[in-house]
Amino acid sequence: MQRTIVPTPQEVAEGPQSVSFQIADGNKRQDCVLQTKFPIKIEANKYLHTHWPKIERLARDAITTGDIKDGQVRVMR
Repeated sequence: MQRTIVPTPQEVAEGPQSVSFQIADGNKRQDCVLQTKFPIKIEANKYLHTHWPKIERLARDAITTGDIKDGQVRVMR
């Protein structure tokens, strides 16, 4: 039986969760943020790891097109 994960009061106040990650871009690292619709950080992290190949491809496409804002690549899911 799986336990239901309940969002913390902080997660409720923050709203949809985001997860930060980095990818290699040549000889440097590029900061990236995955913005999700999940209310719980654990769910957002699980989504990142489960769908990593697709998310990495989206981030690399954004780097190629120069879609970098404030030094970060933002990926929406």
